[in-house]
Amino acid sequence: MTAPQHTGTRPWHGVLVATALPLRADLSVDHDRYAEHCAWLVANGCDGVVPNGSLGEYQTLTAEERTRVVETAVAAVGGERVMPGVAAYGSAEARRWAAQARDAGCAAVMLLPPNAYRADERSVLAHYAEVAQAGVPVVAYNNPVDTKVDLVPELLARLHGEGYVHAVKEFSGDVRRAYRIAELAPDLDLLIGADDVLLELAIAGAKGWVAGYPNALPRACVALYRAAVDGDLATAKKLYEQLHPLLRWDSRVEFVQAIKASMDIVGRWGGPVRPPRVPLLPGQEAAVRAATERAVAAGLA
Repeated sequence: MTAPQHTGTRPWHGVLVATALPLRADLSVDHDRYAEHCAWLVANGCDGVVPNGSLGEYQTLTAEERTRVVETAVAAVGGERVMPGVAAYGSAEARRWAAQARDAGCAAVMLLPPNAYRADERSVLAHYAEVAQAGVPVVAYNNPVDTKVDLVPELLARLHGEGYVHAVKEFSGDVRRAYRIAELAPDLDLLIGADDVLLELAIAGAKGWVAGYPNALPRACVALYRAAVDGDLATAKKLYEQLHPLLRWDSRVEFVQAIKASMDIVGRWGGPVRPPRVPLLPGQEAAVRAATERAVAAGLA
């Protein structure tokens, strides 16, 4: 399959996969498998990868591992297709990760707000201002469920107006925000942040999808995204209904385990997770297996 070609100058457009990180049985990072996975995703229609996100278990990685993950992705698919997560407790550390990504050749980075405590608006602005000084375009990541800091449309408009962020991965689940963001900051690109609101946000004008389930089912997920943004709602709705029993796991606490389980079931390497994550409960594993096997039977793998 021919790899997709980026158009324009915005590397966060299209389907960018928040990559799961392959771990060996001893929980060490398998960088060779990770390189192969990144290349496989692009070969199957995805536009790029997002290493060191929460799906990539960045919180459990050493600094050396985190650095090498970025370098591995860049070597596998090219820096223009790599948008690493650069979240950190301190703004200075996040800026250093952004600089590392820049120096590795990445075209953009993705940044959560301060997440060590419930930051106020002044702290959020200062955080993004600091990281923007690394000189690489920043995509904000709004995940108020996990961070307890909500990048509401008015705050996003301020961040964009100051030149600190160019796009936002929107994970609040509130699809109404798409229209408010477009009103307040029409040049701020909206990216789908949760797999299970893909169709709604695509219809609302999203320019990209920072995606989880393409780790297991890239071609079907890419077909869904393309149909949705192209306005082919008949195709998109059918695929969405078929995939939604899996896509909704992306918004659950066990999303890493679920996506890795689906990868294993379709014949990829999902493998274990690092503590404090623990394996799925039997009932959860059975639900993921049943939904994945239905997708395979429908020809979506």
